[in-house]
Amino acid sequence: MYAVIYGAMILTIVGNLLVIISVSHFRQLQTPTNFLILSLATADFFLGLTVMPYSMVRSITACWYFGDLFCKLHSCIDMTLCTTSIFHLFFIAVDRYYAICHPLHYSRKMTNPVIEVYIFVSWSVPCLYSFGLVLSHLNIEGLEKQETNVPCIGSCSLLFNKMWAIMTSLLCFFVPGTLMIGIYIYIFSVAKKQAKLINNIPNSINQKKSRKKKILINPENKAARTLSLVMGVFILCWLPFFILTVADPYLDFSTSDDIYNTVLWLGYFNSAFNPIIYGLFYPWFKKSFLLIITGKILQLDSGSYNILNHV
Repeated sequence: MYAVIYGAMILTIVGNLLVIISVSHFRQLQTPTNFLILSLATADFFLGLTVMPYSMVRSITACWYFGDLFCKLHSCIDMTLCTTSIFHLFFIAVDRYYAICHPLHYSRKMTNPVIEVYIFVSWSVPCLYSFGLVLSHLNIEGLEKQETNVPCIGSCSLLFNKMWAIMTSLLCFFVPGTLMIGIYIYIFSVAKKQAKLINNIPNSINQKKSRKKKILINPENKAARTLSLVMGVFILCWLPFFILTVADPYLDFSTSDDIYNTVLWLGYFNSAFNPIIYGLFYPWFKKSFLLIITGKILQLDSGSYNILNHV
């Protein structure tokens, strides 16, 4: 268990750190879309650095050795960073919607100030909600006498009563997740229509138009594959946890610790998978990762080296 969780933590920290260094160092990567990915990577990086180590000890030993005050702080940060990551994925979906469905208006709609608003909302709303809910104890109202089966003195379980379990799951997952699914379904339909229009272009005009046709089709196919993978991993990782969050209060908190820890860490793993997806399916990130890992980034100037021409 320690080996698996240590591997997940290292993958989360190193993978997201590569994304952070890439966007911060190479000016060519400092686009509105990549600023969203940079902010997402920052949230996932801090999740792996500040939350996962303590959650690992709690999950494996079923004990909490770090005091009640730090338990509350840990729960607040955990909830904030996980929700922040989900909000970022939603706003990345909005960005892709304008890029694919309204490409002519993309540069006007997705400006740096708009991205800054997206990032501010992605951080501020989860932070205010998480700290406000946990520190006010509204989430455990009526559960003060709830018994928890732990083999040692001290526990740090983030419990929700029936009302706040539903409210939290709706705000943090089901509402943004449903909107993401709707956005991606519409993106796929638009991409298919664009592909059909391109396929109707006569191939006999000349070779230049044929080459242009291939150039136009390939990005749409790649975008569709990447979006479907992002959405699939997101649902696979987080859906079991939020289903359990809603169901557990109605089951009188009878869910075993093993099941709870499994779905919790499955959600954490989404933060490890995000940089892998973006690194493997976006060639400019793949190239920048190689430059960082091999140390060649130290020999390059961030402004003069055009990474976009070397993918």
